[in-house]
Formats: sequence, structure tokens, C-alpha cells
Amino acid sequence: MEYGPAPESTKEAQAWLEQRGRQFGLFINNEWSEAGELFASINPANGAKLADLTQGTAADVDRAVAAARAAQPGWQALGGHGRAKIMYAIARLMQKHARLFAVLETLDNGKTIRETRDVDLPLVARHFYHHAGWAQLLAEEFADHRAVGVVGQIVPWNFPLLMLAWKIAPALAAGNTVVFKPAEFTSLTALLFADICVQAGVPAGVVNIVTGDGRVGEAIVKHAGIDKLAFTGSTEVGRLIREASAGSGKKLSLELGGKSPFIVFEDADLDAAVEGLVDSIWFNQGQVCCAGSRLLVQESVQDKFLDKLRARMDKLTLGSPLDKSMDIGALVDPVQKQRIEGLVQSARDEGCTVYQPACELPADGSWFPPTLITGASTAAAVAQAEIFGPVLVAMSFRTPPEAVQLANNTVYGLAACVWTENISLALDVAPAIKAGVVWINTANQFDAACGFGGYRESGYGREGGREGMYEYMTALSEDARPAAPVVEPKAKPKAVPASGGVFAIDRTAKMYIGGKQARPDGAYSRAIHGADGEFIAEVGEGSRKDIRNAVEAAHKATGWTKATAHNRAQVLYYIAENLAARGEEFAARIAAMTGSKNAEKEVQASIERLFYYAAWADKYDGLAHQPPMHGITVALNEPLGVIGIVCPNEAPLLGFISLVAPAIALGNRVVVVPSEAHPLSATDLYQVFDTSDLPAGVVNIITGSADELARTLATHGDIDAVWRHDGSAEGCAEVERLSASTLKRTWVGGAKGRDWYSTAQAGGRAVLAHASQVKNIWIPYGV
Repeated sequence: MEYGPAPESTKEAQAWLEQRGRQFGLFINNEWSEAGELFASINPANGAKLADLTQGTAADVDRAVAAARAAQPGWQALGGHGRAKIMYAIARLMQKHARLFAVLETLDNGKTIRETRDVDLPLVARHFYHHAGWAQLLAEEFADHRAVGVVGQIVPWNFPLLMLAWKIAPALAAGNTVVFKPAEFTSLTALLFADICVQAGVPAGVVNIVTGDGRVGEAIVKHAGIDKLAFTGSTEVGRLIREASAGSGKKLSLELGGKSPFIVFEDADLDAAVEGLVDSIWFNQGQVCCAGSRLLVQESVQDKFLDKLRARMDKLTLGSPLDKSMDIGALVDPVQKQRIEGLVQSARDEGCTVYQPACELPADGSWFPPTLITGASTAAAVAQAEIFGPVLVAMSFRTPPEAVQLANNTVYGLAACVWTENISLALDVAPAIKAGVVWINTANQFDAACGFGGYRESGYGREGGREGMYEYMTALSEDARPAAPVVEPKAKPKAVPASGGVFAIDRTAKMYIGGKQARPDGAYSRAIHGADGEFIAEVGEGSRKDIRNAVEAAHKATGWTKATAHNRAQVLYYIAENLAARGEEFAARIAAMTGSKNAEKEVQASIERLFYYAAWADKYDGLAHQPPMHGITVALNEPLGVIGIVCPNEAPLLGFISLVAPAIALGNRVVVVPSEAHPLSATDLYQVFDTSDLPAGVVNIITGSADELARTLATHGDIDAVWRHDGSAEGCAEVERLSASTLKRTWVGGAKGRDWYSTAQAGGRAVLAHASQVKNIWIPYGV
């Protein structure tokens, strides 16, 4: 039996466009500007022009930022309940006009009406309902945080309206105001949303929408009046945004590309897995950042599964997106089609087998058939590059460890699917996959209560859930930080004395790499003088090779990450115990280096800080969410991996402990550059570590120039995050800029200092969040 055509009427959507004269200005301060330089919005299914939109300018962005800045205090002062009522009104209006939005989205984007009607619009309303709830609870649940201020948001064309909801809902709930840039290709539903804002009573200036191409995005990124940037799009553009915003002090969240694995084990329900795969890769024509574009199927069932998959592909329908019986719609633009064709042709040129079902493509518009590629090597372009189209690359594996290895064989880490009837196997494999979201026996599940976001070059930050709210807030303790690090001026260094005394033996503090003291590779050292200018000792001058050796040692220490939280806590307690036993020695060293009159206070604070993070080690738990599906989503706080840390000069022991302790408490391994001016407190810790059961490679210490070593850490491909807190504004900006090459996470102090004695500034969940990333594992049950 075949279904006949079931076209959706476009009457209401066309009437709305006609009502606006098919020409749109910008929405700023709740007013529509006159149309300026125009560009066309095209229906990708047939090439017909839908409307003319205004190309925004830098001056327009200035006006939008000024309106948002003026509106923000009033919006925040409205209070949680006041904001919740307005956001609830938005959600209700979105439901009332859901079909209009769905049709307009399909016309503008090319995705099928079934997807916009049954997936996108319900999720849009869900996000505003959910975040209206966060607005209501904000004062209670986030009492120690405030709104960031003015937020600049830039979204792609694949989910125009849903991305708008993901971005705007949490921003408004937290008390921020927004300058929003929709994708150039797909702006119409954002402009219709502007009408909804007015009807819902959103105050003028709270939501501002500026259309246009990349020039608008660039103006938003570089605008000094914006406090936070939220971007969803390609990894290449994400790098440019990270570079452009480096040193600006702006908060930044990036949700970027992916090359997500879809893993099918031999005991899986193969028919269900095929349906899940169809939803994973051919949903929205494969134009999904988390699309399951890499099929990994166990060798014993590979042929059987691929036969089922080809048979299912033959039944997929491709045609008018407004026909409710269609499975696959149009690609968003001819440029995207050309890119996909080029990648598929490269697979043919490399000897791969390309399977496409026989189907007649419409003559007009941008279309590409569902495609299966087999025989590709793991290094092939189609196996590594994000195709962003209806193209699946399949390969096989034999064992679960091999499946994990293949799954992680990419620079991305956004999402993954695991299909097996063995729950033990599923829960063993899911945490091992380097991805921010893992779906077990399901695919492409999203909900406002569950965070979404990636690892590695898929970006950082989360959208949705509690963790998504934190992206739009600032801890109040950050406002209390000192303007600059307080470092006591030193006397002029005196000459290095000759060895004196009958028993005097020259000693230079070495590096600490892999649990052993190591001489600097460059065979250079530097003199360390005290506050009075007297020579105290020499330390090694670290180099790029020393960092390389330290990173290798850290990567070998994976057992620390796999150790229980209780075990890590015990080691931190042991470190505190052994530091206390040598407290007078450390106090004397601090006094000699810094001239401190109360060095004992710093040692005691360091011991307490070790106890503090030992206490947190087995208490920084994840959450179990209950989305509106039959199952739960487990949000795990996972370590980042290897963190490079540049320590402050003030409070050299306490600053070191305050940064290293939270990192290792959560299972990270660290490469640490201690205080450049006062490194001896760190080098004195070697023996403390050796007697405290700290495994080799967990903490590696490289002394030397903070600038040179930070530069090396930021550019190293096997370091997952870099923290710099020595008060150098230029150095912190450089770390952020250089980190863009691999999109590693950064936590920098900028030109501000930090009160290391204050738990509010150097402790708590805010610090632990920098040392971890959230993985959401979706586990169905009761179905």
C-alpha cells in the first residue's frame, strides 16, 4: 500500500508574508526599522523567493546593543515571577500559532512539515515553559549568581526556530537581554517570533533581532558592549569567534560540529536500530550537528544489518517538504549540495562503494538522495569530515574496545548512539565514548531539562538543564575580586653567593615529571631571590620539550581518572597530612621568598583547601533528569583529561593548591607552572607528593617563564584545558587566542586577581565546573 499526497496548506504563512509586504526591517527595541540593503530569503525546495530581508550593519548592532543595555536593569528588576509570566505567555503563544510557525519553517528551511510540526515546535514551547520555571526559581536555586548582562547569540540554519528557543529562553530566564542573529538563509521564523514577543509583553529592548550575513555576526562578536557570546555553527567559525573574543572578558559557549558514531552490537534489536539510524542520519536531511553519520556495526551482524538498512533506504520518500508523507526534504542551499556532492565523489575516487536508492529528484531546488558509503578507511575524508548531509559512512568492529576506539577516532565529541540489549555493555561503553551526549537504544532525543553540548572540537558549554542556566550567569564572588594581583615589590636581586660553609653543597630544584625529579631539557636554570633580594636557590628553566614530557606522563596516568572518588579523596587527605607535618618548613620558605609576616596562615589555608577538595571529591555528583519520555537522562560530571595550569604569584603555595586540588579531585591530571617569582613552594612539594600515594604523572611541575610555558600549553594538541591565573592580561588573552587551534577549554583570570583565602572565590561548584564537563546519557525504560 502506498500513501497518496498529503500537502500542507501554506495559506496562513503566505498571508503573513503578504501582510508584511514580503519585506522586513530589523527588530530593535520592539520597533521595526525601515528596510535597508536587501537580500532574498529563498524556498530551497523550489527556488522561489519568499521575502526580502534587511542586511544589518555595524551601526544596527550598535543600536541593538544600546537598546539591550538600557533594558537589562529593568528586565532583571522585574524579578523571577515577572519574567516567568512573560515567558509562559511566549510558550502559550507559540503553541497557539504552532502550525503557522511549522509551515513557515518548512518553507524557509526545506525540512519536512512532519519534523517542524512534530519535533521542532513542541520542543520550542517546551523550552520556554521549562525556563519560565527556572525564572520563577532563580532567586532560590541560583542565589549566589547574577545575570551576565547583554548576550549576543548567533545560530545556524538547520534548526532556526529551535536554536532560537535554546538560546533566548535561558538568557531571558536568568535576567539577560539579547541581541540575536538568525542564520542568513533562514530568518523568517525569528522575525515571526518578534511579533510573539510584542504580543507576550516582552519589554522594549529585551529581545533584538538583527538579520544579515557574517558581517552582522562579526559585529556582534567584536562589540565591546556584549557580555556573553553564544554560538552554534561550524567548528571553523567557532575557532574564529574564540580568537576574536580572546582577552575581551566575554563569557563564551560554543556548540559546534560533530561526526557522531552510531554503534550497533550483535545482540541489538536490529530492526529497531535501523529505524533509529534512519532518524539519526536522515532526519532533517542529515543537516544535524549530532547526526549519526558514522555507522559502526559489529562484524558478526554487519552484512545482515546493512541488508536491512538498504531495504529501508529503498522505502524512504523524498519530495515536497510540505507533503506530510515525505521522509526527506530539500537541502538548505545549492552551496551545501555542492559540498556534499564533492565529498561523496571523493569517496568514489578512493574506491569506496556508494549506495543510493533509485529515486527521482525534483527538478527545482536543492536535493540529494539518502546515501550509504562502505569500504572507507578510518582516515578517509568522508569518515573524518562533517558532511552535514544525508550521507552515512559504515564500517565494522569486532570487540567493544575496538568500537570505543573507532568511536573516539575523530576530533569531534558531540554525540553518540549505542544499540545493545545488554545493559551492562551499554553502561560500560557509554562513559568511555568522548561525547557530551550518548543515547542508548534511541537517537536524537532532546529536552529542555537535559544539557546538550560537546567535547573537544565540538565546542564547550551546555544548552538546557541546570548547566545551561549557568552559561548565562556570573557568580557574585567574581564581582568581589581585587582589581589586580597584589605582589609585594622585591628588593634589587643580589649577586649569587659562592658556596659557603664546610658542608654547603649546591642544589638546584629540578622539574617533577612522571613522579620523578627531572633536569630541564635545555640545561638552563634561573636564580630565585627573596623579598630582600638575597639569593635563595635555582630552579630549572622549562622548555617545550619539558612540557611534552610532562604531557606524556600525564596521559599515562589514566588510572587516576578510573580510580574511585573515595580513593582520590584519601590521597588529598594524605597530602594535607604530610604538608602539615612539614608546615614550619613551608612557612619559612614562603617568608623567605615573599617577605610575608604571616606565612603560617598561608600554609594552614593550604591544608584546609586540601581538606576542602578532598571533601568535594566524592560529593560532586551528577543528576538524573526525567524528560518527557519513558526513561531517564543521567548527567555525569566527567573530568576534562589533562589540564595545563599557570599559577598566581601571590600566595604561591595556596594559589598552587587551590588550582591543582580541584583538578585532581575530579580525576584530571595536570601539568603545572608554579609561580614564576616564587616557585620553591611548589618544588618543595615533591617529597610531600611522593609520600602521599599520589600516582606518578598525576601532578607534573615545570618551572620557568609563565609566558613561554603558557604559550606551549595552549598550543599543545594533547592538553584538554588551560588555566592561567597569574594576573597577566596579555598572557591570558594569548592563552584564549591560541587555544582556538584545538578549541580547548580555558579558565583565565585576566588582569584581575583572586582572593585565594576566600572559599567563595577559590572554591565551590564554580571552580569544580571548570574542572569537569557534563555528559548526558539517555537510558530508556518502561517501553
